[in-house]
Amino acid sequence: METPANDGQSKRRDGPALRAVRNFGSAGTKRYVDVRLTQRRLFLCLAALVALAALTSACGGGTDASAAPNDSPLANYAGSGLSFSHPAAWKAYEPVRPTVALHFNPLVYLSTQPVDAPCSTKGNTTTCGFPVDSLQPGGVLVTWETNGLLAMDLGPGTQIQVGGHPATRQEKTGGECRRIGADETIDVAVETSPLPSALTYFTACLRGPGLAEAEKSVDALLASTKFTSS
Repeated sequence: METPANDGQSKRRDGPALRAVRNFGSAGTKRYVDVRLTQRRLFLCLAALVALAALTSACGGGTDASAAPNDSPLANYAGSGLSFSHPAAWKAYEPVRPTVALHFNPLVYLSTQPVDAPCSTKGNTTTCGFPVDSLQPGGVLVTWETNGLLAMDLGPGTQIQVGGHPATRQEKTGGECRRIGADETIDVAVETSPLPSALTYFTACLRGPGLAEAEKSVDALLASTKFTSS
């Protein structure tokens, strides 16, 4: 912005700092600019030190709180021919078995919410599904069961070991657990007796948020599983 001066010429309006520099003359100007640059360098150094301190606090040495284990409390289950450890928030439920003979035998349920009977009978028709109608956000449902039908192989999936027995594992986005609102289904088939034989099946239905942590808990559960009878 320009304003008219008394001598008829126009001058650019300077800020307070520049006007002060001109009052010092050439030597004073250099000293003033040096002071401003020194102050600026000091400010930048202080800002860098603050940022470094914040980064050190976040990444930390050996005492950083974020590096401390964040394991959930565990509970132990033993019964129905198997045992394992699981997050205490996943409560174990004894299945309500149907009164009619079926091709599968539920062993135990784990869930973050109450479960119901998996089957209902109307007249001569028995329909079975999951023991939970709808998973709540962050919810988990785990089912262990045996199948009365003889299997010739373990079927598709990644080959793993569960309790020292050959097994296959599959993970699917949605999968069969989508019916109860889950985001992920983990299926494991375990050969607890030499084939051909009935298999033991593990299914985990997981709903977010917290899928990554739930998957780690499933891995730990399977790693801790032992079969007490075959």
